[in-house]
Amino acid sequence: MKILFLGDVMGRAGRAAVAAHLPRLRDEWRLDFVVVNGENATSGMGLSGDHAKVLLDAGADVITLGDHAFDQKDMLTFVEKEQRIIRPINFSKAAPGSGARVFAAKGGRKVLVAQVLGQVFMKRPFDDPFSALDATLRQYPMGGQVQASLIDFHCEATSEKMAAGHFCDGRASIVVGTHTHVPTADAMILPGGTAYLTDAGMCGDYNSVIGMDKAEPMRRFVTGMPKTRFTPALGEATLSGLYIETDDRTGKATRVAPVRQGGRLMQTGPV
Repeated sequence: MKILFLGDVMGRAGRAAVAAHLPRLRDEWRLDFVVVNGENATSGMGLSGDHAKVLLDAGADVITLGDHAFDQKDMLTFVEKEQRIIRPINFSKAAPGSGARVFAAKGGRKVLVAQVLGQVFMKRPFDDPFSALDATLRQYPMGGQVQASLIDFHCEATSEKMAAGHFCDGRASIVVGTHTHVPTADAMILPGGTAYLTDAGMCGDYNSVIGMDKAEPMRRFVTGMPKTRFTPALGEATLSGLYIETDDRTGKATRVAPVRQGGRLMQTGPV
C-alpha cells in the first residue's frame, strides 16, 4: 500500500498548499491512503469544520488533530458527525469523537489510524500514551484485522517520540511525530518493520517562526515583552510529510521517504 502522511497544516498558507499539491500527488504517486494532521489549519489554533472540509475535499482520507483539537468550538460537534477526523486517544475520557478508527483504503484494504499525545514538556498532563497505544495495537494487529496501521504521535520531546517508535516497532506500520513544525532527517524503517520519523514538519510558510509571522515571536525572544498575538505567516507554504509503502500481508513498511513539495525547502519525495 502507498501511504502519504502530511504534517501539521498551518493556517491559510498550509491549507492552500494542501489544496494545490495533494490532488496532483495522489494521482502522480498513485496513493492508496492519505492522512493529514490539521490541528493548526484554522488561524494556527485548531481546526474548524469548514476548513476540515477543505482538507478532505483536497484528498485527505483522514485528518488527525492534537493538543489544539478543540480550540475551534465547532469541532466539539463536528468531530461527532465527521468520522474521518481523529482526535488524540488520550486527550480526555469526556472528549467527543474517537482517537482510533479503522478506515477503508483502495481495494477494500483496512487501515488503522490512531493519534496519541505525549506527556513530556506539554502544557497540560495527558493520560499515559504508551498504555493507550498498547491497548489499541492489541485490538487491531497487523496482518489480521488491518493491512496497515499509522500512529500520529503528537508531542514536544524527540526522545518520547523515539521511545514510542520502538515501543510500536513490529506492531504498527508507521509511527510519525507531529507538533514541533520542524521536519527531522531521521526517516527509517526500524528493525521490526515499522516506518519511523521523529517529526513530519508542517505544511506552512517556512519563512517564519514555526509557521507564525516572524515579528511577534522575535520581539518576545529579544525583549521578553508581548505586543500582539501570534498570527500565521502567509507566504508560499511547503508541503512536508512522509511517504510510506507497506506490505499488505504483514503490514510492515517496505519503503519510506521524506516529502517536501513547494515553498522554500529542498524538494523531496518518492522517485
